[in-house]
Amino acid sequence: MERFAAIIVAAGRGARSGRDGPKQWEPLLGKRVIDWSVQAFLTHPRLEQLVVVTDVAPKQAALPDAVVVVAGGETRSASVRAGLQALAVPDDMHVLIHDAARPGLSHKVIDALIEALGAADGAAPALAVSDALKDTRGGTLATVPRDTLRRVQTPQAFRKRSIEAALAGEHSYVDDLEAVEASGAHVQLVPGDPALHKITYPEDFDLVARLLSPPLSTPRVGKGFDVHGFEPGDHVTLCGVQIPHSAKLQGHSDADAAWHALTDAILGAVALGDIGDHFPPSDPKWKGADSAIFLKEAQQLAAARGFALTSCDITIICEAPKVKPHREAMRQRTADLLGLPLDTVSVKATTTEGLGFTGRREGIAAEAVAVLAPMP
Repeated sequence: MERFAAIIVAAGRGARSGRDGPKQWEPLLGKRVIDWSVQAFLTHPRLEQLVVVTDVAPKQAALPDAVVVVAGGETRSASVRAGLQALAVPDDMHVLIHDAARPGLSHKVIDALIEALGAADGAAPALAVSDALKDTRGGTLATVPRDTLRRVQTPQAFRKRSIEAALAGEHSYVDDLEAVEASGAHVQLVPGDPALHKITYPEDFDLVARLLSPPLSTPRVGKGFDVHGFEPGDHVTLCGVQIPHSAKLQGHSDADAAWHALTDAILGAVALGDIGDHFPPSDPKWKGADSAIFLKEAQQLAAARGFALTSCDITIICEAPKVKPHREAMRQRTADLLGLPLDTVSVKATTTEGLGFTGRREGIAAEAVAVLAPMP
């Protein structure tokens, strides 16, 4: 099998995704959406060069040193042209052009595309259309035959010289295949992959997270517990949400007992010690630190061990403040930080019926359970 170069197009704004920033930089199961595709290419043994086209500055993009980062254009086609210009490979080399918003890329799809180019001018993964299709033009319904229709995905593969020639000029195309179709080029479609679903709308994040989640047949389970006493202040921070209160929680960081417990649960599931081992309170750099740092680091340490967080359950124990009014915001904040579907994150609250230090309103305790599964 021949060597190949790859271009990841990541300059889109993702306006329909419902997120504050471009969707390709949002978290998904412990890493950014774009990182899934970057890792798939960089770990392929026949990759010659990888270019990422983006509007984000190279340093801010925080991509591996092996990746060439170049600025994108006003259209997708302009961004692909910029990526092609950045390639330092022979004109006859295979080039795979991929959308960063499709994180479910596998070596199997890459290999099928490279093999297809042995007898074709272009190749792309595609899926059959299973739903009934209707044309609504003119205010009426007309059935569209679906037997010959295909849902085309990326990466799309070409010889470098042929895609450069097809994209010459300023015209903008819906995808790179459209650029070569008019030339009479022979294009071969290979079996697509449902995991290559494109993230476009808010609900797509949950769908793709489910498609990429590892199987739950051999999970790891961890449990964490944390407690912080009260001191003078005007709010407590729980699951990254500031809740008004007559006191605050005392601690070296922001004293987010809920996220501290979850951090310990994740570390415990993969036998990596506890939060104090990795973020000792004796270290001044963690003074006042956002506990999101601890939680994300625990998730990434677990991923380095080959495990992905799939669900979690947090219980907060206190008499005050009232947690229930803020519970959904706490679930959403945790899910967003960890790149998890919302219905896999549980936050509950209870009291000790006036017993113990929480019953005497001297502080807050929290416990958490985390379920992790092997990554594919």
